[in-house]
Amino acid sequence: MTLTSPRTTPVAQVPEEGITAAALSELLAAQQRAFLTEGPPSAAVRIDRIDRLTAALLEHADELTAALNADFGNRPEANSLSSDILGAMSDVTDVRENLEAWMADVEIPAAAAKGLPTHIQNRPKGVVGIIGPWNFPVSLVFQPAVEAFAAGNRVMIKFSEVPSRTAEVFARAVATRFPQDEAVVVRGGTETSVAFSELPFDHLFFTGSPGVGRHVAAAAGRNLTPVTLELGGKNPVVVGPDADVQVAAERVSAARMMNGGQLCLCPDYVLVPEDKVEAFVGAFRTAMRGYFPAYRENPDVVTLVDDRNFARVKGLVDDARAKGAEVITMVPEDEQAALPDAATRRMPPTLLLGVTDEMTIAHEEVFGPVISVLPYGTVREAIDYITAKPHPLAAYWYGDDTAEFREFVRRTTSGGVTRNDMALHFGIEGAPFGGVGQSGSGAYHGKAGFDTFSHQRTITQSALPFGVAPSAMPPYTAEKRDQLRGAVAQALTAVRKQLGESD
Repeated sequence: MTLTSPRTTPVAQVPEEGITAAALSELLAAQQRAFLTEGPPSAAVRIDRIDRLTAALLEHADELTAALNADFGNRPEANSLSSDILGAMSDVTDVRENLEAWMADVEIPAAAAKGLPTHIQNRPKGVVGIIGPWNFPVSLVFQPAVEAFAAGNRVMIKFSEVPSRTAEVFARAVATRFPQDEAVVVRGGTETSVAFSELPFDHLFFTGSPGVGRHVAAAAGRNLTPVTLELGGKNPVVVGPDADVQVAAERVSAARMMNGGQLCLCPDYVLVPEDKVEAFVGAFRTAMRGYFPAYRENPDVVTLVDDRNFARVKGLVDDARAKGAEVITMVPEDEQAALPDAATRRMPPTLLLGVTDEMTIAHEEVFGPVISVLPYGTVREAIDYITAKPHPLAAYWYGDDTAEFREFVRRTTSGGVTRNDMALHFGIEGAPFGGVGQSGSGAYHGKAGFDTFSHQRTITQSALPFGVAPSAMPPYTAEKRDQLRGAVAQALTAVRKQLGESD
């Protein structure tokens, strides 16, 4: 089946790549004027925008998957269709089915009973800026844009410059369905990204690395722009003492190879009971050979996205090897000498043993098909190792729902947790997704995204026979002071009773 757009010409001009800061400001000003003129849009208008964005994506599916393949060097069509094209469709369904309920005012009955009728109004913020990453460049701008539209906003998207062909196709696709004062996609390198992050948006949403996230947050802070950061981190896996090692190895190996390892939810290191490390490594190798019986010419391999990332990942492995790690390359013997291959950016599935804190890979997110396996003696030791590091975006456990698993959940802090699989918490309808600390701030997906891009405004009316402000004005009589002091004493008595203390 070939998917093509029914439109032969865009309804809006596509901004030139490397758009100037002044032109970016003009685009933002046009969207702000349009938002103020329109006011908060109806549910029907919001759904229409979501449907048009979805149509733009699906109509250009063939072009987008071809562009993604070209940009990555090799990225199977099935990979791109499942992740970048279809990946957010369940979120679209969730938003469409629940939008009117989310938009409805929320009454506060207790306030009304006191003569102060109050409701909370969900208002759009205005214009939302979205800065996307290169690893899933389409879906990770599409989904926040859907939720920003659901909240009633207009949208400006800064597409990653790394997949440049994909950026051009996506920008053109959006222009077939939207005027620039409603939604627009801009392209360009570092200079454009910096200028974009410095615009005074009503909300800024960023997906990418913690290092770049710091700069985005600083730029947004200068405008007092609220910002949501979806970052990464070194995601741990704990193979519990009771876990089936074969199952754990099979699933962890697959999880590490998702998108060639270029996924913020991939496991970065695995903590395995010390007496099961050998069995885990053997099962990992068997599973990997099953997925990739050949690697060098295999069309199902996702290559590293560019020379820079290839060199960075290879450098992590070389550094670990030089500092004493055992490097196990899991490809057939006749391919060992030819991999890694810089010309095709094929980095082989690699497992490291003997990783220590002196090695760079112990601290830096890999973003490639490389994983470290670390032995542990007790679950407490494994948990202590994890908690000594910055909070990851995801944490994984293999084994039953035991007291040890519950202690792992209690003691560790992460964006989310999945047991016995990879990233299931990411796709649960109605559940928020986001990081914590170095792995991000804020959340989206469904209702959480609607709330992120909305302002919850409290509106109170007075039905009281007196004014609260005048009652707080002088003169402060002895009777009024005694009433206030009595209230303090009463509150103190109550809290001491809760603490189990006597007066």
